[in-house]
Amino acid sequence: MSEILDNNLKIITIFKEPILTACIVGWSHLPFGKKQDDVESMIAKVAAEAVHDSGFEPRDVDAIYLGHFGGAFSSQGFTSSLVLQASPEFRFKPATRIENACATGSAAVHQGVDFIEAGRGKVVLVVGVEKMTDIDNKSVGEALLTASYLKEEAGVQGGFAGVFGQITQAYFQKYGDQSDALAHIAAKNHKNGVENPFAQIRKDLGFGFCRNVSEKNPIVSGPLKRTDCSLVSDGAAAIVLTNVDTAFGCQKAVAIRARAHVNDFLPMSKRNVIEFEGCSRAWALALASAGLTLDDLSLVETHDCFTIAELIEYEAMGLAKPGQGAQVIAEGITQKNGKLPINPSGGLKAKGHPIGATGISMHVLTAMQVRGDAGSMQVEGANLGGIFNMGGVAVANYVSILEPLR
Repeated sequence: MSEILDNNLKIITIFKEPILTACIVGWSHLPFGKKQDDVESMIAKVAAEAVHDSGFEPRDVDAIYLGHFGGAFSSQGFTSSLVLQASPEFRFKPATRIENACATGSAAVHQGVDFIEAGRGKVVLVVGVEKMTDIDNKSVGEALLTASYLKEEAGVQGGFAGVFGQITQAYFQKYGDQSDALAHIAAKNHKNGVENPFAQIRKDLGFGFCRNVSEKNPIVSGPLKRTDCSLVSDGAAAIVLTNVDTAFGCQKAVAIRARAHVNDFLPMSKRNVIEFEGCSRAWALALASAGLTLDDLSLVETHDCFTIAELIEYEAMGLAKPGQGAQVIAEGITQKNGKLPINPSGGLKAKGHPIGATGISMHVLTAMQVRGDAGSMQVEGANLGGIFNMGGVAVANYVSILEPLR
């Protein structure tokens, strides 16, 4: 059956039998945080570990994609061939750096899947990395603000936190003060992060600490407190992709059942910034392609760069109507033991947000979940995992849906 979407993205017909094309068959994930390692050494470590984990050899890799936001944080802007430092057998392999703001990691994954689907090869190495802590906080803010529309938004105070502070204020003006909901989201994610060995902060901060302004939890921008903001972080992660036929012979294989990528206008002035319409469309496309509904998913790793983002994403993905996202968290739906656990890893909020590595981290952790290999992070009975990774304010929107191949 074919899929038909009208201009309002209403699903008329969908594929009942999605065609699987690519699988994740190996991975590596460094703990996120302030690290002594430089970009080069982190890349080399996760690249070598992921290939080893897949059961392939470096010589088997047909293409390499590196997700790295890069130049704003690192003087070494041309980094694609740094992956070759992991093995001399990578020499002369095609290697490409991918960048799409905070969705850089997922952009690299989707590019790798494109390579597999095109039949250009059967094994792809995808690496994501960022080193953010070498520069001061003001410079970090300025670097992140380059992911906005500078003609209109360059003067926003506080960098991207300032941008999301404005979004939070706009949301509160329309739907009322949702500070309790944001604090519950932060507390949920920090509680989940305790069980994540890769997380930058492994401490259950509790609702009270996240809700109240204090010396340790000051206001950052608008209504947003420190506990509402993801962490400046260093880190790297990597996956190995192969085609389905080859994956059947691998020790572990997680199929990318569906994926979608849509971009929206860059200027916030051209859209309603508290609706995340690009997020909605990416979810609708991916679920239609997979022949699924949101109710079929076991868990979601979503892009909580700020707690207000996770709240709006509840609405954009269809968990709640506009303005009613607070009910989702109040009813416990997104808790680890809820109907649809959101960010059982602790999300960007607890795990950290090294820009180029984030999307790949999401794919690694979701693959671990659907295989039942997530340890104390494990969501009971997980077999279908969704991922939403965005660049800018819902400008670049990527959704992936993962399931075990067998």
